[in-house]
Amino acid sequence: MLVYLRLLSESFSFAMNALRNNKLRTLLSLLGVTIGIFSIIAVLAAVDSLDRKIKKDLSSLDKNTIYLFKHSFGPTPVPRWKRQQFPDVTYTEYEYLKGAIPEAQEMCYQLFVKSEIIKYDKKSVSSVNVVPVSHEFIDIQGLEFSEGRFYNEAEANSGAAVAVIGDEMANGLFENIDPIGKQVRLYGQRFTVIGVLKKQGAGMFGDSNDTSVFIPVNFLRRMYGDNNDSMTPVIVIKPKKGIDMDAFKAEISQKLRALRGVKTGEIDNFFINVLSGFTDLLDGIIANMNLGGWIIAGFSLLVGGFGVANIMFVSVKERTNLIGIQKSLGAKNRFILFQFLFEAVILCLIGGIIGILLVWLIAMGLTHLLDFEFVLSFGNVLLGSGLAIAIGLIAGILPAISAAKLDPVEAIRSGM
Repeated sequence: MLVYLRLLSESFSFAMNALRNNKLRTLLSLLGVTIGIFSIIAVLAAVDSLDRKIKKDLSSLDKNTIYLFKHSFGPTPVPRWKRQQFPDVTYTEYEYLKGAIPEAQEMCYQLFVKSEIIKYDKKSVSSVNVVPVSHEFIDIQGLEFSEGRFYNEAEANSGAAVAVIGDEMANGLFENIDPIGKQVRLYGQRFTVIGVLKKQGAGMFGDSNDTSVFIPVNFLRRMYGDNNDSMTPVIVIKPKKGIDMDAFKAEISQKLRALRGVKTGEIDNFFINVLSGFTDLLDGIIANMNLGGWIIAGFSLLVGGFGVANIMFVSVKERTNLIGIQKSLGAKNRFILFQFLFEAVILCLIGGIIGILLVWLIAMGLTHLLDFEFVLSFGNVLLGSGLAIAIGLIAGILPAISAAKLDPVEAIRSGM
């Protein structure tokens, strides 16, 4: 055992000396491996960060939550021209389904609307994500408050001019003033602030509760009516735990078809979108992004590997005389093999570490600048290091074998 440890130690020492004595060649060889490892770890880190953010944003929602409206979350066999003829879900349908489906734990009515400008005194915040929704939304979404409360059933049903605002809006409009009880202007009307949400951070699609304002859906219904093309209504349904989802979806479909008078044999003129299906779609997209990253980075790694192999063959050629002298003095084939193999592995490992370090520095910078947490996981660090070692072994094995098989007499003669 001691003999092999000494062999490995001496081989490692010879490899390090060779790298130090050829600094320019070492630097050029490092570039290919560094770029390859940087490319793949950067892609994996970005995708992992996005995946973590999506799961964090959806963690407050039950994956069985259903979004019932005229659009589909994913691909559908229904042609586009047919989907464009589907009617919007209505407040009347929401009220009917709420009483007709006892398996629903919570159900709310929401409008998707364009962003607006909100004002207080002489200050204003633009690109505000307005969320007109009924009072049950808080029990589905699980909102957390730093101050105040959400509006109650009476305020929601009457369409009271009350609002719940996000953390960023509260800071932008009120700074150090307590926003509770203050009046803001939205849609040309005055709303009384009754709640402020806890800071959330950037959402997965750039949206965030920090820049959102929640108002009773009946306020907008009273103001604009139910047939406004700029608003898309949706019924959000949270089922009771442990129920059969297929049976639950079938019951929703049957009740809404009957209410709308859809005939037997005709397709549903609405979509029952389960949040788990949306997350599965996102998981598929993320998997494809990972695959694309591996393919792109694979070419970089391949080029880097060829570069290292080429440099190692040159190194063997330059040191042929030295190899002959070492073998004539009793050096075994495995000593020569390990010497060049270690040189290739160490070269690639240094390049890999530099690539990982660059990813970490860029991730830290982007996290600070974009308010989005880019994460370089320990698993990705291990993966990058493992890939670097593997490249070194693959790229260095043939040059190392060719060096180990050199005849000492011929090696000394050719080097003279």
